[in-house]
Amino acid sequence: MRITPVSPDLLVEEITDLVAGRAGRVRLALDGPPPSGPVALAERVAVQLRALGRAVLVVAATDFLRPASVRLEYGREDPDEFLEGWLDEAGLRREVLGPAGPDGSGRVLPRLWDAATDRAYRDGYTELPADGVVVLAGALLLGRGLPFDVSVHLRMSSAALARSLADGEQWTLPAYDRYDVERDPAAAADLLVLADHPDRPAIRRVERR
Repeated sequence: MRITPVSPDLLVEEITDLVAGRAGRVRLALDGPPPSGPVALAERVAVQLRALGRAVLVVAATDFLRPASVRLEYGREDPDEFLEGWLDEAGLRREVLGPAGPDGSGRVLPRLWDAATDRAYRDGYTELPADGVVVLAGALLLGRGLPFDVSVHLRMSSAALARSLADGEQWTLPAYDRYDVERDPAAAADLLVLADHPDRPAIRRVERR
């Protein structure tokens, strides 16, 4: 396995290149725990793609969580439920990934549910053109069967994640350990980024047979 250290700027270029060479709409997943900065990285990639003439919509997975009555049914700090039951997969398919697909309508909803207020957002739909790009950024996205065209996994070791997570999020560590073992996001992704030090990332391309 060959690991290539890169700068944050080169990482943005690497991800941009994965998308830029594809015709039609593209659904890109940037998967990683909060300390790896998937949403910030998505915004940087979006800037580069827009400079190349592509329309881009960044969607944060945290805006597609299930309502609290469902999400927190087994308590506020249940790591198994955090892994398996927090993300509104049906909402993402219906409002984002389906419409952004090659045969979709192109009408994408940027945000669905405000977890802080436990109410639906009132956003209007965004019309994604035939060569538009949706970037879904957040944690625990892969291995669910969600329809992505390109996926990037920002991997942090258990030790690095434990050092980086806020005290109030330490309870999620078992969920990330299960995710690595059971869903193997490193193998599922088109590009693996080693992000123990987000300011000094390294990449490993995944070769498909």
